[in-house]
Amino acid sequence: MDKDTTKIFGLRAIMEAIDSGQEIEKIYLQKEIQGSLAKALQHKINEHNISFSYVPVEKLHKLSKFQNHQGAVAKTSSITFKDLDEVLSALSDVKASPLFLLLDQISDVRNLGAILRTAECTGVDAVILPSHGSAPINADAIKTSAGAAFSLSICKVNHVLDAIYQLKAHDIQIVSVTEKSDKSIFDIDFTGPTALVMGSEHKGISTSVLKNSDHKAKLPLFGSIESLNVSVACGAALYEIVRQRG
Repeated sequence: MDKDTTKIFGLRAIMEAIDSGQEIEKIYLQKEIQGSLAKALQHKINEHNISFSYVPVEKLHKLSKFQNHQGAVAKTSSITFKDLDEVLSALSDVKASPLFLLLDQISDVRNLGAILRTAECTGVDAVILPSHGSAPINADAIKTSAGAAFSLSICKVNHVLDAIYQLKAHDIQIVSVTEKSDKSIFDIDFTGPTALVMGSEHKGISTSVLKNSDHKAKLPLFGSIESLNVSVACGAALYEIVRQRG
């Protein structure tokens, strides 16, 4: 999906883009690249779980159209992230019961894409992601979302807790979907302003987020498997909200 991406050339430029929170789709590194800057970039790639591959220098020449790439080229997503404060202010004037979706470090791009697709279909007003630790909204995520990634308001925050504090200041209830609860999601009143929280595939919702949630609720399971795929669970929870809101 080259039409949905731009490119960044050079080791230092790519590192600065990562530090600034720029959404990186993929990084291409020259085979057997050496040096302190290359090592620093590789460390950031691992730290932020960014997709990368080692390629021949000829591939980098083609990607950069022979600009000075220094052995590294990054493709960045064209998704434009919105400021949460601005979204909250705009919604307060037009909607009595807005619906937010907070994703606490969803790491699989296809899960993220599927969630974005369902969020768009169920009328979610904004999706909130942490700046670090979340799957990138790359070509795979955009494809899986069926283009919903371009239709939704998507916000990035330093930490999900930052978003929770902002949402609570606007009297929006925080509901975390977790198996660490005795309450069913069908017992929660979703008719008022709500932010639904979904956790990562492996760790679930972080302890600090659970502690700051107004409600914790689970989806009832009747089979032998103990959990649902996060995108499926998110879809079930969002459609319960749709059902309640009529």
